[in-house]
Amino acid sequence: MTEFKVGSLDARATKIRNVPIAVTPEGFWCCPSQAVLQKTMKNQNQQAKPKGGASPLASKASSVQRAPTISSERRAHSTPTRSRINSDEQKCAPAENSTPNPPKVANDRPQKQHKISVGFGQLEMSDLKVVLYGKDGVAVKMSVHRNILAENSTWFADKLSRQSPMSSMEVPDCEDVEIYVETVGLMYCNDAKQRLIKQSVPRVLRILKVAELLGFQACVLSCLEYLEAVPWVGEEEENVVSSVQHLQSGNYGVSPILKRVCSDLTSPPNDTFVHIIELVLKSGEDRGRREMKSLVLKLLKENSSCTSTSVDIYAETLYSSCQNCLESLLTLFRQATADDFAEQSLDLKEPVFRQIALEADNLLWLTEILADRNAAGEFAVMWSNQGELAELHSKLPTKSRHLVSCVTARLFVAIGKGEMLPSKDTRKLLLDVWLQPLMDDYNWLQHGCRSFDRKVVEEGIGRTILTLPLEDQQTILLSWLGSFLKVGDSCPNLQKAFEVWWKRTFVRPYVEQGNQSQPGRS
Repeated sequence: MTEFKVGSLDARATKIRNVPIAVTPEGFWCCPSQAVLQKTMKNQNQQAKPKGGASPLASKASSVQRAPTISSERRAHSTPTRSRINSDEQKCAPAENSTPNPPKVANDRPQKQHKISVGFGQLEMSDLKVVLYGKDGVAVKMSVHRNILAENSTWFADKLSRQSPMSSMEVPDCEDVEIYVETVGLMYCNDAKQRLIKQSVPRVLRILKVAELLGFQACVLSCLEYLEAVPWVGEEEENVVSSVQHLQSGNYGVSPILKRVCSDLTSPPNDTFVHIIELVLKSGEDRGRREMKSLVLKLLKENSSCTSTSVDIYAETLYSSCQNCLESLLTLFRQATADDFAEQSLDLKEPVFRQIALEADNLLWLTEILADRNAAGEFAVMWSNQGELAELHSKLPTKSRHLVSCVTARLFVAIGKGEMLPSKDTRKLLLDVWLQPLMDDYNWLQHGCRSFDRKVVEEGIGRTILTLPLEDQQTILLSWLGSFLKVGDSCPNLQKAFEVWWKRTFVRPYVEQGNQSQPGRS
């Protein structure tokens, strides 16, 4: 579109074939897609060609729908436009020294060029021909009016002012012929925005691109008004934002569009994040709280790479919430294990047990967020120091306390997967304080907790144990062995960790002694 040529259009050797094209009485041309165009030309080429030289009659297609009539203030009368498709089979002139019937070479054949002729407004008053050369040998000849183009397009106004009179222009290498023609058609419309209502967002973005290149400011503004009001679905949001961001420097008013994806509020994102966390943690509606926890966790996981730099900003909020949950949980445990609590009625006990389950579930959710962000190291220290909570754990019904063991299991999984790197003392204390309560609840977790993955948890526990010194491994695994031989599947199966410990204890010393003695023998 940066180049143009002035000259006369040669219609010699042109074979005209007509196809139906939907045109409004106002001159707004609905350009067929490239696929439809090629299919139409292919079907016509397969038909028998008349030899008498008469042009074939115009065909009609039942699939073409008439566009609604819209009045225009630019003309006194609404005159339907005419359009046709020309197929130019250009032939190269033979060389002077060529012999009769020379052999045909495929590479010398010129590409067939399909011309579409379309007119806007009152054709008898058309004073300019614009030819667009697009892909696949398609060319569009538009019969237009100089004053309409110069009035609406700064690009056309500049080209037309350079040489006068100008009867024709050529636009080579047109990237989007279909949309180019449609954009020119919008110059003949009274209300371009009204014509965009039923268009899709991707198509309006294409129109916006062409209108911007042509300097068609009224169309650009109409496209922006459309994009500001219409919903964006799926990938359309990124496409819209990338298409309009560069227009901020111009006087187009793209701020209303961009405000949909960015805010001018002075409050930092951390304040909003804190508010969301508080709303979820304090919710008393089970289903809404459960679904929002899943949604927030899912969103944080999906954007983990984009928001990894904000871990420090959000960690303070998360740890503060963890501390509040721990304090509330310890208070509830003390209340539920008090001597007079057992004598109370079930109606008084049930709210306490329900609140324990709620706080434990909140703590598990926060642990999941921290572990996924590789920021659960400090929480592992906090949890390993909850000796009183672990001691009171065994005095509560398993149904009310089992979610507390889920928190322990999640920390073991995080250590086993390398999602956090707590110190040796923290790992040892975590096992000493919380492994036995986890084993006590293990049977319930397997059968009463859907999200519990036994294999993953057992692998995490085993790997955590194997990170300790060999003496500590022995103490923990021998204690586990006694429990496993009593209750079987109601206890975590740590046989893989036991096998590794066995090899380290009974096999490795003799292998090393053998390796050391071999050089002396030789």
